[in-house]
Amino acid sequence: MDKGTLVEFRIGSDRRLGVIDRPDGKTRWFAVDERGQSHSLAPRQITYAVTGQTYNSSQIPQFLEEVKPYLDPSSLEVAWELLVEGGETVSPKEMASLLFSESEPPQCYAAYCLLSDDKIYFKQKGDAYEPRNTAQVAERKHQMEVEALKARGQQEFLARVEQALKGEAVEWQRPDRHRLEAIEKYGTLLADVVRVGLSYDTLSRAYPPPAPVLETMNMLGRPATPQGAFQLLVDLGLWSPNENLFLRRSSIPVQFPSKVLEVAQQRFNSPHKDQDADRLDLTNLKVYTIDDESTTEIDDGLSWELLPDGRERLWVHIADPTRWLLPEDELDLEARKRGSTVYLPTGMIPMFPEVLATGPMSLVQGHVCCALSFGIILEETGAVEDYTIRASVIKPTYRLTYEDVDEVLELGVEAEPEIKAIATWAERRKAWRYAQGAISINMPEAMIKVKDDNISISVLDDSSSRQLVAEMMILAGEVAARYGQTHNIPLPFRGQPQPELPPNEELLQLPAGFVRACAMRRCMPKSEMSITPVRHAGLGLNTYTQATSPIRRYSDLLTHFQLKAHLRGEVLPFSAEQLKEVMSSVSTITQEVTMVERQTNRYWALEYLRRHPNNVWHATVLMWLREDNNLALIMLEDLGLQLPMFVKRDVRLGEHLLVKVSHADPTKDVIQFQEIIYQEAQTMAN
Repeated sequence: MDKGTLVEFRIGSDRRLGVIDRPDGKTRWFAVDERGQSHSLAPRQITYAVTGQTYNSSQIPQFLEEVKPYLDPSSLEVAWELLVEGGETVSPKEMASLLFSESEPPQCYAAYCLLSDDKIYFKQKGDAYEPRNTAQVAERKHQMEVEALKARGQQEFLARVEQALKGEAVEWQRPDRHRLEAIEKYGTLLADVVRVGLSYDTLSRAYPPPAPVLETMNMLGRPATPQGAFQLLVDLGLWSPNENLFLRRSSIPVQFPSKVLEVAQQRFNSPHKDQDADRLDLTNLKVYTIDDESTTEIDDGLSWELLPDGRERLWVHIADPTRWLLPEDELDLEARKRGSTVYLPTGMIPMFPEVLATGPMSLVQGHVCCALSFGIILEETGAVEDYTIRASVIKPTYRLTYEDVDEVLELGVEAEPEIKAIATWAERRKAWRYAQGAISINMPEAMIKVKDDNISISVLDDSSSRQLVAEMMILAGEVAARYGQTHNIPLPFRGQPQPELPPNEELLQLPAGFVRACAMRRCMPKSEMSITPVRHAGLGLNTYTQATSPIRRYSDLLTHFQLKAHLRGEVLPFSAEQLKEVMSSVSTITQEVTMVERQTNRYWALEYLRRHPNNVWHATVLMWLREDNNLALIMLEDLGLQLPMFVKRDVRLGEHLLVKVSHADPTKDVIQFQEIIYQEAQTMAN
């Protein structure tokens, strides 16, 4: 190559011009660019040589100025239309003649630049360029339009992100939602830090980001990791810093489909014909509903009646949601898909749409309500002497809280002797069950509530009112199961195998109270479901089913469907095999619900403790989790929380400690305590 030849060469994607100065070894050349810098070039780096004239490096800027007027990409389309039919190849010099009617060095180089940069009309073939056919050009134009739209969409998305990051209201578009949904899905993987026990680094390696997430996170300059996705969604105001990842990671539906809501409203406005036309009218009875103050789905009420022969009859009235739906209809299938109402510290996710669940399905004070009523006469011992089950209408008289009933019992309010009578029978009933082998394990239970980001934790005490309600619900469950057993009706029977409890002498060696109850609880096997009666060892019953929460538990709803059909003399809606299949699917769902409830409660418990690092808590050592590592399970008595703690001295089971939180990270499910000596605790309190 002659000295003074003007050549184009590339450094990366950068196009440069230089003038050949001298050889560099056998195959390379030194070229000097317009800034006077020398470059050693291999032949493959030289992409074009300007022929017919020699230059020096100072002339390069002038040459580029001469080229510039000819760099109009649209001119190639005219050339393509002339050449496409014949399909003939063309050199840069020939293209210059065709486009500009000149083939001097500036025009030839301009033609070369246009051809080499072109992505639509021509493709390189050796040193020449060949026109693409019509179909190829059309496809490439379409691709470029798509890419242009995508680029514009990305810029618009970035602009909306900037708005959101500034705290401004944003109207996200459909393509934005696809991006954000992918990021949400990826962000929920953080739940696996708790669920599976993965570290952040392991999680990121185990779950690399999908392409859409990677593209978006890179575009935003954010780390493409689950925690990066989580933080982005928080910064955008789409997620709370305490977002429930367990719920998002689950298959639990949070919203009702519009079709289900429409059906619910239609049923509310125009109920279908009541299949139980001969309902027993019990509106003359005084009916008490007893719940927590926050309860909105009221599904049970209690009555007491003195019969002419001097005997007493207890009535357990259960809400009758089957009045408002049919097996396999939209409402039933949606409830089946949900399995149960989900109770979380932040609120509940109902099994039925609210318009029905808290309205006509519930036993609302002062309203005439449909119910399934269990009328039960007990022997003096507490055993069931006689019972009846009827579809009924009732009119709840009082909506009471547990605290109200405790007060009535403590004060002996004469105006409400029915409550005292029900409580007396509940005590006899409990004594009878224990005589049948029921096992009592009383451990404090924490109730966690979150409202407006304020967390409160209270301990559910085992008060007289709660025992009263529990015994009446268990009684109704036994009666429903006995009816099913007597009439050979497949029901979702519940049982529990007989536990292998530690010997009495071993239990007596443990401190009485929580430690002993904790040791017994560890031995209790899980309850089981069966379509045939089975003994429930924990309750001391030979047969049992749950029937008292049909608005909140789908298995209870199944019991109602079966019992009511039999009471009407109709074919059962579910055969044994059908019931077994439905129970299996519902059981899987309810296990997931239970897990999400447990994980969410634990998260907020740790978040509560994280926010109170200076509080000193009274704790009891319940059991050893790993005695060789000094890892114990302790109970914070004021909160009813049971959590792990590494103890740094020899302690006994049942020993009382004063502890405070040294570190808490609810996102990682980490809690660490340190023991506080009494004097230090006094100082902190002052």
